[in-house]
Amino acid sequence: MTVHFIGAGPGAADLLTLRGRDLIAASPVCLYAGSLVPEGVLAHCPAGAKIVNTAPMSLDEIIAEITAADAAGLDVARLHSGDLSIWSAMGEQLQLLRALGIPYDITPGVPAFAAAAASLGAELTLPGIAQSLVLTRLGGRASPLPEGERLAAFAATGATLALHLSIHRLAELVAELTPFYGTDCPVAVVWRASWPDERVLRGTL
Repeated sequence: MTVHFIGAGPGAADLLTLRGRDLIAASPVCLYAGSLVPEGVLAHCPAGAKIVNTAPMSLDEIIAEITAADAAGLDVARLHSGDLSIWSAMGEQLQLLRALGIPYDITPGVPAFAAAAASLGAELTLPGIAQSLVLTRLGGRASPLPEGERLAAFAATGATLALHLSIHRLAELVAELTPFYGTDCPVAVVWRASWPDERVLRGTL
């Protein structure tokens, strides 16, 4: 028995990797992160598979589903949106699985920032402009950023910024970034990158 952590990609079902597709098709149990995982990805689950939406579940409830599958000797496909290496909440699950002695593996997925760049027809690192890319977000009360990870510090480098989970705080972003990039800096807002209802707004800072 193995728990297969699979990056389900940014939204479009056909951006799922071939390895991810094959692991889903071979797993009798599928745990997926709610509406962030498209139905087209779940269509690869085998007939009769147990498919569980984990969006309303606590970590303990998710682990209980996995331990039940482990006891039955059933492989689990654990689907998260995008790529598992960033903002996936995979780490806390892996820690518990290691403590329980339950084997797992990880299959990467296409991250949202890459899908957004594709929709924009843009390269994020350009000679003479920027050779570094920073993936970050604005901190909040529930999930503050570490003291050293301030947006102004990243902006001071002149790197390309890919800001996640910050669409509702555009005015704050503009005020903080303008002193570093200037008002004529090209920007784009991409909502639900690669989904059928994707929206793109281009402009300047």
